[in-house]
Amino acid sequence: MDSQENTTTTGRRARGRPRDWDDKTSQNTIKSLDRAMEVFEFLSEAQGKALTTIASDMGQSPATIYRVLVTLEGKGLVEFDTEDQTWHIGPKAFVIGARFLRRTSLVDRSRPILRRLMAETGETANLGAERDGSVLFLSQVETQSNIRAFFPPGSLSPMHSSGIGKALLAEMDAAQFEEWKAGNTLTSFTPHTITDAEALEVDLARIRARGYSIDGEEKNLGMRCIAAPVFDVNGEAVAGISVSGPTSRVSEADVPRLSNAVMQAAEALTQAIGGLAPR
Repeated sequence: MDSQENTTTTGRRARGRPRDWDDKTSQNTIKSLDRAMEVFEFLSEAQGKALTTIASDMGQSPATIYRVLVTLEGKGLVEFDTEDQTWHIGPKAFVIGARFLRRTSLVDRSRPILRRLMAETGETANLGAERDGSVLFLSQVETQSNIRAFFPPGSLSPMHSSGIGKALLAEMDAAQFEEWKAGNTLTSFTPHTITDAEALEVDLARIRARGYSIDGEEKNLGMRCIAAPVFDVNGEAVAGISVSGPTSRVSEADVPRLSNAVMQAAEALTQAIGGLAPR
């Protein structure tokens, strides 16, 4: 790389942000822009609202909201339906969102979240996705403890005996699950492995209701895993996040604490990739 490539014409190195980047006080915010983004975000969650309704719900004057909407309309971010006199998100919002999705990498976005999860729980944090009926492990941040779970990226694991696998199975619709079941055998790995299809469906319903799964020594004796699904922009489960560790540290009493941390991590990654959880 040319040593002059990242310098300005005055010889000073160009910066991607100003010195006062971390100063989020009012002197460094544009109030009108901040208000416009609040209106834009509100409209994205409440499509098809009349001007007076938006103003009332946001506690702003109709004149203020109208100016914001007209400005956003000029950029294609919102649009006005003249027939029913309501405002909606515009096509440019989709274009911008699509550009974001093109630069979004599930694995790259997961790394800081996995690191935080490992630091918070003290256990190995994992990211996995479904591939050809199995769980493909994509990324991992290992704990420093001597006894730890190890799922190197690229390794595969049966879904019915995996925390991430069961979290993803629980989000499949009936047709997807039947297709998966027809192509996979519920192999027994330990006395705790679920090998009966009806028992598995009962477990998946329980997982779906509470938002996280548990692999309680179902693949490896002495190891427990807690996982939660990650959703894409269509509300479909595309991956799972988990923590895994020995039952001596990941006991049944630890499940409430660890499951909360895992679900928060999965939600954070869902948001980081522009996803939307169906629940």
